[in-house]
Amino acid sequence: MSTAILTGPPVPGSPLEGDLRSLGFDVRVASGADEAAGLLTAVPAAERVALVDPHFVGHVHALRLGLTDPRFPAATVPGAVTAQPEARTALLAALRASTDAAPSAAGAPVAAGVLADRVADALEAEGATAHRPELGTLVATVPDDPQGRNEARQAVAAVDDEAVRLRSAVKARDGFFTTFCISPYSRHLARWCANRGLTPNQVTTASLITALIAAGAAATGTRGGFVAAGVLLLVSFVLDCTDGQLARYSLQYSTMGAWLDATFDRAKEYAYYAGLALGAARGGDDVWALALGAMVLQTCRHVVDFSFNEANHDATANTSPTAALSDRLDSVGWTVWVRRMIVLPIGERWAMIAVLTAVATPRIVFYALLIGCGFAATYTTAGRVLRSLTRRAHRTDRAARALADLADSGPLAESVARAAKGLASRLPAMAPLAIAVLGAAAVTATAWLTPYGSPWPVVAAVGYALTSGIAVARPLKGALDWLVPPVFRAAEYGTILLLAAKADVNGALPAAFGLVAAVAYHHYDTVYRIRGGTGAPPHWLVRAVGGHEGRTLAVALLATLLGAPQFTIALTVLAVAVAVVVVAESIRFWVSSGAPAVHDEGEPA
Repeated sequence: MSTAILTGPPVPGSPLEGDLRSLGFDVRVASGADEAAGLLTAVPAAERVALVDPHFVGHVHALRLGLTDPRFPAATVPGAVTAQPEARTALLAALRASTDAAPSAAGAPVAAGVLADRVADALEAEGATAHRPELGTLVATVPDDPQGRNEARQAVAAVDDEAVRLRSAVKARDGFFTTFCISPYSRHLARWCANRGLTPNQVTTASLITALIAAGAAATGTRGGFVAAGVLLLVSFVLDCTDGQLARYSLQYSTMGAWLDATFDRAKEYAYYAGLALGAARGGDDVWALALGAMVLQTCRHVVDFSFNEANHDATANTSPTAALSDRLDSVGWTVWVRRMIVLPIGERWAMIAVLTAVATPRIVFYALLIGCGFAATYTTAGRVLRSLTRRAHRTDRAARALADLADSGPLAESVARAAKGLASRLPAMAPLAIAVLGAAAVTATAWLTPYGSPWPVVAAVGYALTSGIAVARPLKGALDWLVPPVFRAAEYGTILLLAAKADVNGALPAAFGLVAAVAYHHYDTVYRIRGGTGAPPHWLVRAVGGHEGRTLAVALLATLLGAPQFTIALTVLAVAVAVVVVAESIRFWVSSGAPAVHDEGEPA
């Protein structure tokens, strides 16, 4: 329950009290600022509270945006201000400060008509930022006289706030396929779900179940199964869009919801890859190497995105001619959609997978994925490298910490980093990336070029552990240091793929697929903890699963010491062990963390 305090007697005929109750508020009335403070103090500490001017005129959705968004400790629209439990103390102090600061000539409390706005200003003056949502065409005002009140009511009647609410449920920067082929009807599905009390997490789970059924249909290896899989994958994507639109439509944001959405997206896509590989095997075609290659490429591509964004999250002097050119291109209408499509976002990618599954073979699906995602990765990475080289950005300690967490260094690399700290401080700016690339290239090339059972991959993996430690021995604040975590991902995943392929025995590549999936889950989990503002996974977890260099060395040792059948069993055991540890800790954290809700804006209202 939430409590809204009207800061004066209700206006006869005003729908305000009913509007507030429809938003879940228990409405109480104060005669002025002093009584409002008393009522505020009496509200249980765990409740959200709001101060609302009784003369407020506006849309219900304007009140919803201003008073019920869970992402912000405090928020305001003209005539109303709210605070969640963590900002209650600041709100009460602001209420008292605004009353003390502006007495009338007779010494009476401030007029009720301006109290909520004065409290919002006082909140910000004391450093407790109050979110001010973009209202667009929505009306939220406190008229001074009957004529102004009448004009405000006419302005409210002239705008359909439900249409605005429905439009604002759609993300501002979705891809072409999502914008024009999914959102025109999925937002209506989101409203239908909201009217029936469904939550975004329930819709997310339905999307996952649908995708898993699609993967099962693909695994049958029949043409009918492939057609059904393609259709179900598109249905899963519609539900995937709906969950976010439902969250924006009903303002049901949560960090756990964002984590579920992100991790389930990867689980759905990679489970579907496995289904396609199983279906192909039923038809006599082994495409597990292609399926694993597609997963490796897609995951590394995402890590490039995450690392670049974290490196520049709060960088100062963060400008470049390349970024300016990109902004100019975005000002030309058609180029916006072309540039969004060529990076093969999830909508375009899943549509391509679904159609090709229905009309072609799994091998064709994976060829198309590898070509399309390879081009997209080259395009986006090249652009970000150019931006990094042409900008004069000063990266913060926070950015360096995030990149260090994304690097996922284990005990071996950490020991080397401590020993090499003095040496690293004397190396040139580009040294961390160059050293990381050198070690990654050596270990993957050795896995590729040497026969199964050769000791050379172990030697290369030891060298990789050394170079990985040197690469992170100093803070990653260089222009291209954001590429270090993606290089580590490519080295680890690529080595696992190549050694499993070299084993040339049934089950080795599926086991490697499972191991990479478990490790990738750990890396995605790390990203979303950082994005949620809760920091990286605990250090014991990174140590328990060995770090990227430890796992690479372990797989190389297993390939050298064990025969191919035993290697397959060992990979399976390792995959299960990693999955159990990282998934159990991840679930424990996200269920119990109490992290603040994630910001995920749609179109401005």
